[in-house]
Amino acid sequence: MRDKLQQIKNNFEEELKKIKDKNSLEELEVKYLGRKGELTLVLKELKNLAFDQKAEMGQLANRIKKEIKEEIKKAQNNFQEEPRQFIDVTLPGDKIERGHLNPLTIVQSELEDIFSSLGFMVLEGPELESDYYCFEALNIPPYHPARDMQDTFYVDKKNEKGEFDLVMRTHTSPVQVRGLEKHGVPFRGVVPGRAFRSEAIDACHEHTFDQMEGLMVDKNISVSNLISVLQELLKGIFGKEVETRVRPGYFPFTEPSIELDIKCLICEGKGCPSCKNSGWLELIPGGMVHPKVLEYGGVDPKEYSGFAFGLGLTRLVMMRYGINDIRLINSGDLRFLEQF
Repeated sequence: MRDKLQQIKNNFEEELKKIKDKNSLEELEVKYLGRKGELTLVLKELKNLAFDQKAEMGQLANRIKKEIKEEIKKAQNNFQEEPRQFIDVTLPGDKIERGHLNPLTIVQSELEDIFSSLGFMVLEGPELESDYYCFEALNIPPYHPARDMQDTFYVDKKNEKGEFDLVMRTHTSPVQVRGLEKHGVPFRGVVPGRAFRSEAIDACHEHTFDQMEGLMVDKNISVSNLISVLQELLKGIFGKEVETRVRPGYFPFTEPSIELDIKCLICEGKGCPSCKNSGWLELIPGGMVHPKVLEYGGVDPKEYSGFAFGLGLTRLVMMRYGINDIRLINSGDLRFLEQF
C-alpha cells in the first residue's frame, strides 16, 4: 500500500504541472480527493490491513492527502478570477415560455374531481392486458363476434398453452373485474386511461384514444341511477345543460345496454365529419352490469346489481373545445397545444 500511495502522489504532481485553468484544477481535485477519488478509495482499504500496518499507512495516507490539498490551494491562487460581468438589473428579463397541458389532461383532471365529489374512487389498470380480463371476464369468450368489433393489437408472446393471450387493451373495462376483486362491494370507481384498437384512422377514429370507465355496484342499483350520474358529469364538464338522447344498445358485459348520445357541439346538430353528418355523437355507452361479470368479480348477482359505462374521453374533449379532427390531440404539435 505504501507504494500505491506514493504512486498516487507522484501521478498527482505530474498532472498538476499540466493544469492551465481553474476548471481543470477542480476536476483534478475531484479525481483524487472526491468521494470516488483515487486517494479516497485507497483510504477505504485501510480497514482491511493488519492492526500494526493500519496506523502506519493511515498516517502516510493522511500526510499525502494534506500535501495534495496544500498544493491545490497554492495552485488556486495562481489563477486569477475573471472579472465579474456587469448585469443591469433594471433591464427587462428574458421571457419564460409557459407550458401547456394537453386538453385530454385538463378534462380528465376535471372529471376525476367530479366523480370524486360523487364518492367514486379513481383507479388505474395495465395497458398491456391479458385476454382473460380484456374479454373473457367481461362475458366475451373466444368465439364471441363482439371481438371483431374491437380489433386489437396482440403481443407476440405465447402463454403456457401456446396461445397469444396478451393484448393492448381495447377499452378500460378490464378494471371492472380487477376493481371488484380488489375492493369488493359496495363499489364506486372510475378508470381513466388509454385504449388501443386497429382502426382505420380518420377525423373521428384513432388507433390510440382515451376512455374513462365507470362502475357502481351496490344493492338496488337501476338504469335511472346510471342516467342520473351521466347527466351530472355532462353538466359538470360542459358547465351547461347538454341535449342528450338515450337509445338501446348492445354490449356483452351489460344487460340491458344503452347508448347515451349528445347533440354535436361542433356543428350544433347540423351534421359534420366529427359526428358522421348525423348531428349526434355517440359518447357514453353503458348499461346494467351483466350477472356473469359480477360473478367473475366475486359478487353475488342475486344480491347485488350495478351499472357500468365507458366514457369516450377523447370525443368528450373534442366536443368541449370544438376540435374537429381527433388526430390533432396526440399529434404533439405545439401550435395545437399552445391554445390550451
